[in-house]
Amino acid sequence: MNPSDVTNKMMHDDAFSQWLGIQILSSSMGSAAVQMTLRKEMTNGFGIAHGGITYSLADSALAFASNSYGDVAVSVETQISHLHPVSVNDVLTAKAVEVSRSAKLAVYNVEIFNDIGKMVAHFKGTVYIKKERHF
Repeated sequence: MNPSDVTNKMMHDDAFSQWLGIQILSSSMGSAAVQMTLRKEMTNGFGIAHGGITYSLADSALAFASNSYGDVAVSVETQISHLHPVSVNDVLTAKAVEVSRSAKLAVYNVEIFNDIGKMVAHFKGTVYIKKERHF
């Protein structure tokens, strides 16, 4: 199964990732890179990105990477560290990479960078691999 087929199907059915304006840059077995631009309606009262926005971008990258094998994978534990503020019109790129995978669990690191290459957040996610397949 081609990882891009799974990623494209998931993106087609993912209204929230579409609302975020996520674009899929790449998808391969155990990894994915996605990108989006921060819009004004995604900011908090301080005029910077709401933490849930960078979290959601990372979570989408995690989903695309962990499902790339064709097995349905769902997150069971995640954490994020916000390292630098993100401003309106910043272009964010999230890169998810598999750290470990067994028959039931997989762990991923996701790094989020702004358009000048500064890491603005680091995310770690663990997924449960179900017996279901996407196709």
